[in-house]
Amino acid sequence: MKEEETRKMVRENYAKIAKQKSSCCAPVTSCCGGTDRANEISKKMGYTEEEMKVVPEGANLGLGCGNPVALASLKEGETVLDLGSGAGFDCFLASGKVGPVGRIIGVDMTPEMVEKARENARKGNYTNVEFRLGEIEDLPAGDNSVDAVISNCVINLSPDKKRVFIETFRVLKPGGRLMISDIVLLKALPDFIRNSIQAYVGCVSGAMLKDEYLKAVREAGFQDVKIIDETPFPAELMVSDPIAKEIIKKLEMEPQKVGEIASSVMSIKVYGMKPASI
Repeated sequence: MKEEETRKMVRENYAKIAKQKSSCCAPVTSCCGGTDRANEISKKMGYTEEEMKVVPEGANLGLGCGNPVALASLKEGETVLDLGSGAGFDCFLASGKVGPVGRIIGVDMTPEMVEKARENARKGNYTNVEFRLGEIEDLPAGDNSVDAVISNCVINLSPDKKRVFIETFRVLKPGGRLMISDIVLLKALPDFIRNSIQAYVGCVSGAMLKDEYLKAVREAGFQDVKIIDETPFPAELMVSDPIAKEIIKKLEMEPQKVGEIASSVMSIKVYGMKPASI
C-alpha cells in the first residue's frame, strides 16, 4: 500500500470509531460493545478500575495495547506529548501526573478524534490538556519542547515508522524520554495478511519485526533503549476480534493458521532516552 493511501484508509476507519464510540485496534475490540467492553479491554491491557473511572465518559475507546502512562514516571510540571491521542484517555490520565503547572499535548491525524478529545477535555474541565490535529510523522510541536513522549498502539499504524521516531527525538528536550506501548512481530507475516487492508487497520499487518522496531528507535538517536515488558498476542483474543473474524472469513483461514499468526504477534512496552547533551 502506498503511504498516502494507507493514511487515508486509517484516518477513515478511525473517524468511524470516533463517531461510533467503538474500538478497532486492540487484541479484543469493543466494536458495538460500548463503554463496558472498552473498559474490559483496558483492564486486560494494564489499566486500573480507578484510572478508567476518573476520565470523562467516552474517552476510553479500548484502543490500546498497554498502559504507557503507568510506566512513564511522569513528574509534576512536565510537558508530555501523546502520539495518536484518540479520544484523550492517556492524556487525561497523564494530566493528573503532571499537575496544573504541567502540560499535556495530544496529537491525532483524525479530525473526528481531535474533536471528540476536545469535547471530553471540556466535559472534564482539563485546563492543562490540549489536542492538535497532525500526523505523527510530522509533529506539530517545536524542537526540544517536551519532557516525555507516550504512545499506545499507534506507531504500528504509521507507514513511515522510522520518521515517527526521528520526529519524536526532535521534539524531546535533551534528557527527555520515550515510553510507548505497541504491536510488533516475532516473524514476518504471510503476504496475504501483510497486503490486507483490514489487517492493517487491526494493527497487525502494519507491525514491524521486533528487532527492526528497536533498531529504528536506536537509529533515531535514542539511548538506553529497552523493552520494559512484552506480552504474547493471545490466539483466543484474536479469534474473538471482529476485524480478525472478518479477515479469517474472507481469507478462509484454518484455525491452525490463525494460531500460528497470533503466536508471532507481541505487545511490547519500549523505553528510550534522548541524550542529555547532543
